Amino acid sequence: MGIKKFKPFTPGRRFMSIQTFDDITKTEPEKSLLAPIHRKGGRNNLGRITMRHRGGGTKKQYRIIDFKRDKLGVPGVVAAIEYDPNRSARIALINYADGEKRYIIAPSGVGVGTPIQSGPGSDMTPGNALKLKDIPIGTVVHNIELEPGRGAVLVRSAGTSAQLMAKEGKYAYIRMPSSELRLVLNECMATIGQVGNEEHENTTVGKAGKTRWLGRRPMVRGMVMNPVDHPMGGGEGRSKSKKHPTSPWGTPAKGYRTRKKKASDRLIVRRRNTK
Repeated sequence: MGIKKFKPFTPGRRFMSIQTFDDITKTEPEKSLLAPIHRKGGRNNLGRITMRHRGGGTKKQYRIIDFKRDKLGVPGVVAAIEYDPNRSARIALINYADGEKRYIIAPSGVGVGTPIQSGPGSDMTPGNALKLKDIPIGTVVHNIELEPGRGAVLVRSAGTSAQLMAKEGKYAYIRMPSSELRLVLNECMATIGQVGNEEHENTTVGKAGKTRWLGRRPMVRGMVMNPVDHPMGGGEGRSKSKKHPTSPWGTPAKGYRTRKKKASDRLIVRRRNTK
């Protein structure tokens, strides 16, 4: 898999770069693993916009991904590597010995024909999933659960990986891609290896229209708005008028901590922005 650049026959093509998709082995998704997506355009159940700059985008269907990896002890084999429009990583179609088919996040180094298994006794090879208590210290992992049996929520994007640093009591120390060190229960599942599609970060959008395809609408600077619309708006001509950068609702935009206290804060050993 590589990066493809274009001749600059239009301004949008001049800086655009895309992936060559050499790793894709199947273009049509498995119909039994598709689900519709209801696009809300950033609106809540009352029809009010709660997330700005969302809307439009190309039509797509959701691929049902097996984040729980609960086919314990059932061997499977990778049947295809597919593109998923809903995430940056590739997905792998697994055919299990009992006839069931499932999608998983495709790890780096996994291709068609690679054996896949979950549960105790599985080999320490990329794509196999085990509980953290069964994984040796120092192993690179991804697709990590925060609550046992609830499904993976950590380290799922293209090219990312975490490392199992230590175990103490009922907790394991995980170093996240952001360098944050946090505690995760030993009973949580994790997948061996690094998430594939590492070249994703080297692509360049190139033009505004491609951003619209992804469902992201334009963002307007507050400084060019009217005073009624933004605290930084108004004035004769361009003028910052010694105002600190804020959101439209007055929250400081640089350096102000907005994270609310969470129960899981006690499990963070070292933050990514330690000051």
